[in-house]
Amino acid sequence: MTGADQQASLEGVLKDEILRMYQEVADNPDAEFHFFHGREAAEMFDYDPEWLERAPAGAVDSFAGVGNPHERSELKPGETVLDLGSGAGLDAIIASWRVGPEGRVIGVDLNPSMCRKAQANLAATGGSMECHEGRMEEIPLPDASADVVISNGVVNLSFQKRRVAEEMYRVLKPGGRISITDIVSGRELSQAIVNDPKLWAA
Repeated sequence: MTGADQQASLEGVLKDEILRMYQEVADNPDAEFHFFHGREAAEMFDYDPEWLERAPAGAVDSFAGVGNPHERSELKPGETVLDLGSGAGLDAIIASWRVGPEGRVIGVDLNPSMCRKAQANLAATGGSMECHEGRMEEIPLPDASADVVISNGVVNLSFQKRRVAEEMYRVLKPGGRISITDIVSGRELSQAIVNDPKLWAA
Protein backbone atom coordinates (compact mmCIF):
# COMPACT_ATOMS: atom_id res chain seq x y z
CA MET A 1 0.00 0.00 0.00
CA THR A 2 1.40 3.40 -0.99
CA GLY A 3 1.61 6.37 1.35
CA ALA A 4 -1.29 8.00 -0.47
CA ASP A 5 -3.36 4.83 -0.09
CA GLN A 6 -2.56 4.68 3.62
CA GLN A 7 -3.61 8.31 4.11
CA ALA A 8 -6.83 7.77 2.16
CA SER A 9 -7.61 4.72 4.30
CA LEU A 10 -6.90 6.64 7.52
CA GLU A 11 -9.03 9.56 6.33
CA GLY A 12 -11.92 7.18 5.71
CA VAL A 13 -11.64 5.76 9.23
CA LEU A 14 -11.37 9.28 10.64
CA LYS A 15 -14.48 10.42 8.79
CA ASP A 16 -16.45 7.54 10.29
CA GLU A 17 -15.17 8.34 13.79
CA ILE A 18 -16.01 12.05 13.42
CA LEU A 19 -19.53 11.19 12.31
CA ARG A 20 -19.96 8.75 15.20
CA MET A 21 -18.50 10.96 17.92
CA TYR A 22 -20.34 14.17 17.16
CA GLN A 23 -23.59 12.33 16.48
CA GLU A 24 -23.19 10.87 19.97
CA VAL A 25 -22.75 14.36 21.44
CA ALA A 26 -25.91 15.52 19.66
CA ASP A 27 -27.96 12.46 20.61
CA ASN A 28 -26.69 12.07 24.19
CA PRO A 29 -25.44 15.45 25.40
CA ASP A 30 -25.60 14.35 29.05
CA ALA A 31 -23.08 11.57 28.46
CA GLU A 32 -19.44 11.83 29.54
CA PHE A 33 -16.90 12.83 26.87
CA HIS A 34 -13.18 13.55 27.06
CA PHE A 35 -13.71 17.13 25.88
CA PHE A 36 -15.81 20.05 27.09
CA HIS A 37 -19.22 20.38 25.51
CA GLY A 38 -22.68 21.81 26.09
CA ARG A 39 -23.44 24.91 28.11
CA GLU A 40 -20.35 24.42 30.28
CA ALA A 41 -18.12 24.76 27.21
CA ALA A 42 -20.08 27.69 25.77
CA GLU A 43 -19.84 29.58 29.06
CA MET A 44 -16.12 28.80 29.31
CA PHE A 45 -15.65 30.34 25.85
CA ASP A 46 -17.54 33.51 26.83
CA TYR A 47 -20.71 33.04 24.83
CA ASP A 48 -23.17 35.75 25.84
CA PRO A 49 -25.48 34.27 28.54
CA GLU A 50 -28.42 35.94 26.80
CA TRP A 51 -27.62 33.96 23.64
CA LEU A 52 -27.55 30.71 25.60
CA GLU A 53 -30.89 31.47 27.27
CA ARG A 54 -32.50 32.46 23.98
CA ALA A 55 -31.21 29.54 21.88
CA PRO A 56 -33.01 26.16 21.87
CA ALA A 57 -31.73 23.86 24.59
CA GLY A 58 -30.88 21.20 22.01
CA ALA A 59 -28.44 23.51 20.24
CA VAL A 60 -26.77 24.57 23.50
CA ASP A 61 -26.60 21.08 25.01
CA SER A 62 -25.03 19.65 21.83
CA PHE A 63 -22.43 22.42 21.46
CA ALA A 64 -18.96 20.91 20.93
CA GLY A 65 -16.86 23.89 19.87
CA VAL A 66 -13.39 24.88 21.06
CA GLY A 67 -13.83 28.65 21.23
CA ASN A 68 -16.03 31.57 20.22
CA PRO A 69 -15.76 32.71 16.57
CA HIS A 70 -18.29 35.50 17.23
CA GLU A 71 -15.83 37.50 19.28
CA ARG A 72 -14.06 38.68 16.11
CA SER A 73 -16.53 37.94 13.31
CA GLU A 74 -18.04 41.47 13.36
CA LEU A 75 -21.15 40.21 11.56
CA LYS A 76 -23.33 42.92 10.10
CA PRO A 77 -27.01 42.99 9.12
CA GLY A 78 -27.59 41.69 5.61
CA GLU A 79 -24.39 39.66 5.33
CA THR A 80 -24.11 36.07 4.10
CA VAL A 81 -22.37 33.80 6.57
CA LEU A 82 -20.96 30.34 5.94
CA ASP A 83 -20.75 28.20 9.09
CA LEU A 84 -18.24 25.48 8.24
CA GLY A 85 -18.98 22.40 10.34
CA SER A 86 -22.30 23.71 11.63
CA GLY A 87 -23.07 20.78 13.96
CA ALA A 88 -26.28 21.22 15.94
CA GLY A 89 -26.41 24.88 14.95
CA LEU A 90 -25.59 27.12 17.93
CA ASP A 91 -23.13 29.27 15.96
CA ALA A 92 -25.49 29.42 12.97
CA ILE A 93 -28.32 30.56 15.25
CA ILE A 94 -26.20 33.35 16.72
CA ALA A 95 -25.05 34.34 13.24
CA SER A 96 -28.67 34.54 12.05
CA TRP A 97 -29.55 36.89 14.89
CA ARG A 98 -26.62 39.13 14.03
CA VAL A 99 -27.17 39.31 10.25
CA GLY A 100 -30.93 39.72 10.68
CA PRO A 101 -33.78 38.87 8.30
CA GLU A 102 -31.99 40.45 5.34
CA GLY A 103 -28.94 38.26 5.92
CA ARG A 104 -28.34 34.64 5.06
CA VAL A 105 -26.76 31.74 6.96
CA ILE A 106 -25.40 28.69 5.15
CA GLY A 107 -24.17 25.64 7.00
CA VAL A 108 -21.93 22.85 5.73
CA ASP A 109 -21.53 19.65 7.70
CA LEU A 110 -20.18 16.19 6.99
CA ASN A 111 -23.22 14.62 8.64
CA PRO A 112 -26.62 15.14 6.94
CA SER A 113 -28.47 14.42 10.20
CA MET A 114 -26.59 17.29 11.85
CA CYS A 115 -27.70 19.56 9.02
CA ARG A 116 -31.31 18.61 9.73
CA LYS A 117 -30.80 19.16 13.46
CA ALA A 118 -29.27 22.59 12.90
CA GLN A 119 -32.10 23.60 10.59
CA ALA A 120 -34.69 22.41 13.13
CA ASN A 121 -32.98 24.29 15.96
CA LEU A 122 -32.82 27.46 13.88
CA ALA A 123 -36.46 27.08 12.82
CA ALA A 124 -37.38 26.93 16.52
CA THR A 125 -36.03 30.48 16.85
CA GLY A 126 -38.16 31.67 13.94
CA GLY A 127 -35.24 31.76 11.52
CA SER A 128 -33.98 29.55 8.73
CA MET A 129 -30.72 28.41 7.22
CA GLU A 130 -29.48 26.46 4.26
CA CYS A 131 -27.38 23.47 5.20
CA HIS A 132 -25.41 21.30 2.81
CA GLU A 133 -23.87 17.91 3.44
CA GLY A 134 -20.27 18.24 2.36
CA ARG A 135 -16.56 18.21 3.09
CA MET A 136 -14.63 21.32 4.06
CA GLU A 137 -11.97 20.32 1.53
CA GLU A 138 -14.61 20.64 -1.19
CA ILE A 139 -17.12 23.23 0.04
CA PRO A 140 -20.34 22.75 -1.97
CA LEU A 141 -20.81 26.44 -2.72
CA PRO A 142 -19.95 28.62 -5.72
CA ASP A 143 -17.07 31.08 -5.77
CA ALA A 144 -17.52 34.40 -3.98
CA SER A 145 -20.74 33.42 -2.24
CA ALA A 146 -20.10 34.43 1.42
CA ASP A 147 -19.19 37.64 3.18
CA VAL A 148 -17.89 35.80 6.23
CA VAL A 149 -16.74 32.26 6.98
CA ILE A 150 -16.95 31.08 10.59
CA SER A 151 -15.98 27.71 11.99
CA ASN A 152 -15.47 26.26 15.43
CA GLY A 153 -13.08 23.39 15.99
CA VAL A 154 -13.34 21.65 12.62
CA VAL A 155 -10.27 22.63 10.56
CA ASN A 156 -8.04 20.62 12.88
CA LEU A 157 -9.98 17.49 11.87
CA SER A 158 -8.73 17.69 8.28
CA PHE A 159 -5.58 16.08 6.89
CA GLN A 160 -5.65 18.72 4.12
CA LYS A 161 -5.64 22.02 5.98
CA ARG A 162 -4.09 23.96 3.10
CA ARG A 163 -6.92 22.74 0.89
CA VAL A 164 -9.47 23.85 3.50
CA ALA A 165 -7.92 27.33 3.59
CA GLU A 166 -7.97 27.52 -0.22
CA GLU A 167 -11.65 26.56 -0.23
CA MET A 168 -12.54 29.16 2.38
CA TYR A 169 -10.87 31.89 0.32
CA ARG A 170 -12.54 30.59 -2.84
CA VAL A 171 -16.06 30.96 -1.45
CA LEU A 172 -15.40 34.38 0.10
CA LYS A 173 -16.50 37.50 -1.70
CA PRO A 174 -13.81 40.13 -2.36
CA GLY A 175 -13.04 41.81 0.95
CA GLY A 176 -14.66 38.95 2.90
CA ARG A 177 -13.58 37.81 6.34
CA ILE A 178 -12.72 34.57 8.14
CA SER A 179 -13.31 34.08 11.85
CA ILE A 180 -12.37 30.64 13.09
CA THR A 181 -11.50 29.09 16.44
CA ASP A 182 -9.52 25.91 16.49
CA ILE A 183 -6.91 23.76 18.19
CA VAL A 184 -3.28 24.20 17.19
CA SER A 185 -0.42 22.04 18.44
CA GLY A 186 2.85 23.80 19.18
CA ARG A 187 4.80 20.65 18.31
CA GLU A 188 4.54 17.88 15.79
CA LEU A 189 2.13 15.15 16.85
CA SER A 190 3.46 11.67 17.36
CA GLN A 191 2.58 9.06 14.75
CA ALA A 192 0.65 7.17 17.44
CA ILE A 193 -1.70 10.15 17.86
CA VAL A 194 -1.95 10.80 14.12
CA ASN A 195 -2.90 7.16 13.53
CA ASP A 196 -5.53 7.09 16.31
CA PRO A 197 -8.91 8.19 14.85
CA LYS A 198 -10.47 8.67 18.31
CA LEU A 199 -7.74 11.12 19.40
CA TRP A 200 -7.68 12.91 16.04
CA ALA A 201 -11.46 13.26 15.93
CA ALA A 202 -11.50 14.74 19.43
